Amino acid sequence: MKRTALTIAIVMLSGFTQISFQNEKKALWGFYGHQQINRIAVFTLPPEMITFYKMHIQYITENAVNPDRRRYAVKGEAPRHYIDLDVYGDSAVYKLPRFWFDAVEEYTEDTLKAYGIVPWHVQFVTYQLTEAFKKQDVENILRISADLGHYIADANVPLHTTENYNGQLSGQYGIHGFWESRLPELYADDYDFFVGKANYIENTQIEIWEAVEQAHLCLDSVFQIEKNLTKQFKADEKYSSELRGNVNMRVYSRDFSKAYHLALAGQVERQMRNSIKMVGDFWYTAWVNAGQPNLNALLDNYVPIEKIEEYVEPDKDNPLRNHESGIE
Repeated sequence: MKRTALTIAIVMLSGFTQISFQNEKKALWGFYGHQQINRIAVFTLPPEMITFYKMHIQYITENAVNPDRRRYAVKGEAPRHYIDLDVYGDSAVYKLPRFWFDAVEEYTEDTLKAYGIVPWHVQFVTYQLTEAFKKQDVENILRISADLGHYIADANVPLHTTENYNGQLSGQYGIHGFWESRLPELYADDYDFFVGKANYIENTQIEIWEAVEQAHLCLDSVFQIEKNLTKQFKADEKYSSELRGNVNMRVYSRDFSKAYHLALAGQVERQMRNSIKMVGDFWYTAWVNAGQPNLNALLDNYVPIEKIEEYVEPDKDNPLRNHESGIE
């Protein structure tokens, strides 16, 4: 009886998520964007995995932002979200060691952590997920899956690969939130998030570095197009005010946003699609490498959505760099 009721619940959840998929396409690549990427990645999984992940899709979705919640509470968390490739000199994206111990030997661990370690950390978390699958540890499978999705998505954001992460070094302050949040907010309804089925990755470390490389190569257009358009728009045309809740917020105007979005020629959509596909690929690869354990045998071990980490307010006396910065 218990198994029958559970099966019915899963079928109902499956139908609900398929229906709600289109309705939830509109998302920001801030907190909501990370949640959306994790959620849609579930639909890339094979039959042997998807029932388990659908059953826990709310957990996977809501907990996608846990790494951001930890940034101010856990020492060493912040550099796991980015890598400042430009501080290592020209062609660093091609020259940096792909494997952690090789990189430590060449640059020291302190140096690497000072400028971000996202590609190496993705590999570490992938190993953790593989071990959780081997042990059939439901809570850790879900927790680590949610975390891994977050770090992979960060690695696909161009502005997470540069020291000039928010345009603060080029007179373009606020560009991070513009690219990552404002554009998806306005245009994600038109994005195609159907990315196909998850595939096995032969070498996950090389794969995540290829994603970082692709994201980094987008930077020239991210900065140059914004700079060129700024010359064509007056200040009162570039920015406008919109009501968010009960507060009037200064935002990039819809006309400027439209011009920027068109000039980027689908760049934001491509990077979001890459993130979704890669998250599914990494989850699937970790499961295969663990010996393809029977996840359906774990369906009775339900993990409630309430198991979400609490957000920790920033320490004003010890501020961390904020990749979510908008316009001040």
